[in-house]
Amino acid sequence: MLSPEELNRYARHISLLEMGVAGQEKLKAARVLVIGAGGLGSPVLLYLAAAGVGHIGIVDGDVVDASNLQRQVLYTMEDIGQSKAVVAKKRLEALNPYIDIRIYPFILTKENALEIIKEYEIIVDGTDNFPARYLIDDACVLTNKINIYASVHRFEGQVAVFNFPNADGTRGATYRDLFPTPPASGMILNCAEEGIIGVLPGIIGSLQANEVIKIITGIGEPLAGKIALFDAANFTIRVIKLKKTTTAVITELIDYAYFCNQNHLPNIKTITVHQLQQMMQDSIDFQLIDVRQPEENAAFNLGGICIPLPVLLHTHQLIDSNKKVIFYCQSGNRSSAAIQDLIKQGNHSAMHFYTLEGGVNGWRNAFIREE
Repeated sequence: MLSPEELNRYARHISLLEMGVAGQEKLKAARVLVIGAGGLGSPVLLYLAAAGVGHIGIVDGDVVDASNLQRQVLYTMEDIGQSKAVVAKKRLEALNPYIDIRIYPFILTKENALEIIKEYEIIVDGTDNFPARYLIDDACVLTNKINIYASVHRFEGQVAVFNFPNADGTRGATYRDLFPTPPASGMILNCAEEGIIGVLPGIIGSLQANEVIKIITGIGEPLAGKIALFDAANFTIRVIKLKKTTTAVITELIDYAYFCNQNHLPNIKTITVHQLQQMMQDSIDFQLIDVRQPEENAAFNLGGICIPLPVLLHTHQLIDSNKKVIFYCQSGNRSSAAIQDLIKQGNHSAMHFYTLEGGVNGWRNAFIREE
């Protein structure tokens, strides 16, 4: 039941013939999990909270960085260095005190994904890398959850509704029908490397939130079995049908970093954050290289020198061939791509190259506890 205060708050929703009180009560009873509280997650969370979705979960192990503020509208300058999940919860509770917010201020992994996702009805994927997307979609398949997917790149964005239940009891297309195999590492760069127009995640994230509200209330037709492609530079929108073509049978969650890199990253060695910490404590002589952008390094780093991935091949003389070299980035993707590029270039010192598993995110998750 809606309280008098809620009836007043959601009056413009309730005035819609398609919504009414019954639709608003469905929103209040709904349970939605948003994975990633960044560029996409910010508008999704703001609009779901404002709409009165009663139970919202937030998964994000990252902290607010100054470079986020150009597009991640949940945060302000005062939030820099703080947990995104913690800040998002405070902001959403201030926006709407009639909803329940639960946070998971850590990275989603194959060990915790099923336990978290099973508590919700609809999952919103606001992540920015292929291992996370495959993990989320496979977990949704195993738990029979709807996956509201989106991605953004430069001026382009896409939205789809995966694993939607059909009338005959089967499920619709999944992320694996869009990408049966992961694209080659390094072929698709992220926004830190190629940039992104700030309003784009707001547009695409709002479309994700719209799909969530439609599905909960039964209004209109969901974007199931289709993918919408939006070009902000030329203002074009295309909707393409997706067929269920993958033959993959999902029975368990796997090592998605390995799955996404196994065919593209030859003989790349890894080192864990705990091993790196021990090397630092033991004063072992090695070289540490951050392949993120300078502004990312300035905001938080693990030491060493900063050589951004786009210029690494042109400054390889800065790499010390006489030492063990550990490359790191935010999550481990760019550092793996860096080693791959050096191997392809014929750098014979590559036998001494290591990538830091989980990158800065893994280090924070392991050693930095937010209050």
